Amino acid sequence: MTDPGANWNAATLEGVDAFVFRAPCEVPVRTSFGVMHDRPAVLVRVRDSDGAQGWGEIWCNFPGVGADHRAALVRTVMAPLLTGAVLESPSVLSRSLQRRLEVLAIQSGEFGPIAQALAGIDQALWDLAARRLGMPLWRLLGGERGAIRVYASGLGPEGALPAALAARERGHVAFKLKVGFDRIEDLRRLSALREALGADATLMVDANQAWDPDTAMQRCPELAQLGVRWIEEPLRADAPAQAWVRLAGHAGTALAAGENLIGRASFEAAIDAGALAVLQPDVAKWGGVSGCLEVARCALAAGLLYCPHYLGAGVGLRMSAHLLAAAGGGGLLEIDTNPNPLRELTCDGLTLVREGTLSLGTEPGIGPPPDLGALARFAYD
Repeated sequence: MTDPGANWNAATLEGVDAFVFRAPCEVPVRTSFGVMHDRPAVLVRVRDSDGAQGWGEIWCNFPGVGADHRAALVRTVMAPLLTGAVLESPSVLSRSLQRRLEVLAIQSGEFGPIAQALAGIDQALWDLAARRLGMPLWRLLGGERGAIRVYASGLGPEGALPAALAARERGHVAFKLKVGFDRIEDLRRLSALREALGADATLMVDANQAWDPDTAMQRCPELAQLGVRWIEEPLRADAPAQAWVRLAGHAGTALAAGENLIGRASFEAAIDAGALAVLQPDVAKWGGVSGCLEVARCALAAGLLYCPHYLGAGVGLRMSAHLLAAAGGGGLLEIDTNPNPLRELTCDGLTLVREGTLSLGTEPGIGPPPDLGALARFAYD
């Protein structure tokens, strides 16, 4: 990771803004633990005294009021602490802000929401740094090329097959199905995908923490027989390491997880346990760019595949893409197939997939900033 401080005049932050958007869902997005009845997004903007801006995104899919709460954390708690701060290094400033909020997180019990809001701010600081230097974020972070592999995600229990076929028409060659519902229906849907997409298609499944250890020991081998590359979150994220290790030896294919881990120590413990083959930190849930890139490089050094988790609007998607390009290692970027105008209006071409790959280009930062005018009809506050 390149420290921009050696290459620019330090910026003074003039303000931090949070914007809440909601787009209606014609078809709710179902997971094994809950349903999204609309698609929310919280975008964060940092502004400096020279007029430059940087953008980030905060995870806010659950609960339904989560977007409003996280935006309020940014506006009332974090923005006052950052306004007037000097940005010499995004990572250093992010760590300083995190330290100032550690006791508040303990006192309030708001570890997750505070970590998510910090992640969005860290993203925005890195985007600002890259824009000030006039280079793409992936290059500032040390990446050698802006081309990455991708997969189609969000294939739920309703309409998975037509959604997968449509994604194939858009250039995808890898696909992930949500499971963790009825056992027979999970197998039926996966079998239908395999038959329709062919033996050459890469298939993964995501159980979203649906099973206890005994159930996972039954379900994973059945799914593995249909040729899945990995099974994601077959256990709860807080399941004992021994349960993950035992399942890894029995599942018949790779295990993936990481989107629901918080803190460098948690990721290091997961890597050291040896149960995971695929690590999936989410840039909008914990760590932002600073934390996730460090974790990605630790995972790669340990022989794991780094595949960033992401299911939101386009700013976080672009951040995830730049992180993957910077880290390297041959992982895949998750691209949600569910209709979401908030993603489509802010992803700037990341749906232009050719034979399972896409190019990020060389525009400064993560590319064009969000068009707030185009998003105005979805503004929630």
